[in-house]
Amino acid sequence: MNILVTCPPMLGMIDSFQDLFAQHGLTVTAPKVVQTLSVEELIELVPQHDGWIIGDDPATRAVFEAGQGGRLKAAVKWGIGVDNVDFAACQDLGIPITNTPNMFGAEVADIAMGYVIALARETFEIDRAVRAGHWPKPRGISIAGKTVALVGFGDIGRNAAQRMLAADMRVIAYDPFAPDAPELSAVERADWPQRLPEADFIVVTSALTASSRHLVNAETLALAKPGVRVVNVGRGPVIDEPALEAALASGQVYSAALDVFEIEPLPAESSLRQHPRCVFGSHNASNTADAVARTSEIAIGKLAGFLAEISREG
Repeated sequence: MNILVTCPPMLGMIDSFQDLFAQHGLTVTAPKVVQTLSVEELIELVPQHDGWIIGDDPATRAVFEAGQGGRLKAAVKWGIGVDNVDFAACQDLGIPITNTPNMFGAEVADIAMGYVIALARETFEIDRAVRAGHWPKPRGISIAGKTVALVGFGDIGRNAAQRMLAADMRVIAYDPFAPDAPELSAVERADWPQRLPEADFIVVTSALTASSRHLVNAETLALAKPGVRVVNVGRGPVIDEPALEAALASGQVYSAALDVFEIEPLPAESSLRQHPRCVFGSHNASNTADAVARTSEIAIGKLAGFLAEISREG
């Protein structure tokens, strides 16, 4: 059976999985993908394959319908987030599908903590200035004793909180669905946007759902402490990007570190690109060789299991 892989981190290490593919009797198509393929490209490619390991592509009903009209039998969403995948369509069409949850909590939390430190100490400004031949001495802020409004308290959020508590920060977590973590008893819980005026940092780690879309917006940013610093390692649309741009322009938000955006890649005309106190990632917080290998092996195993079961039943 032939499978399609459209997840950029996995594609970057695709050769290292060839033996595993062979063990399962699978051949693989590995197109060049920067971030995602378009719906039109997927409608062309997906029906030619028995299985699909999905990245952040628009895995819509139309794509799955086209796939079912061809050879597609099963799919796996690589990674944690599933907001780009129409699971209901898969259920309606009888296409088995799953994801690979709880894979990147530590890796993404590392990046979140790194961004907190970078914004606090303005290391990005120092780096840019030294490269330009200057020798700057920006006066940052200490992180010990500072308060984080942590949006999302799932796997990534809990890992981030652990790191922040170790740095003597105070953490207020917002997540109506996540249970308390007894091992993180120092984390305080609140309903969004209560207690936002206490926060020195807003750190987004949450998935994208109907209730989390634009959770950070003009109204909530206005409630925050003037000069708050914003980090997003969750999903881009959790933050209303025009509202963030306006808050940066006014100084209500002092600086921002964003690994994810509402539109990816970040549009060339975005005013965020011109703001001197913005730090950018490329939706890459989970991308370590260790995590990619671990997740890809699980994704291959799950997809191979689906296909083997379908073959037996057929």
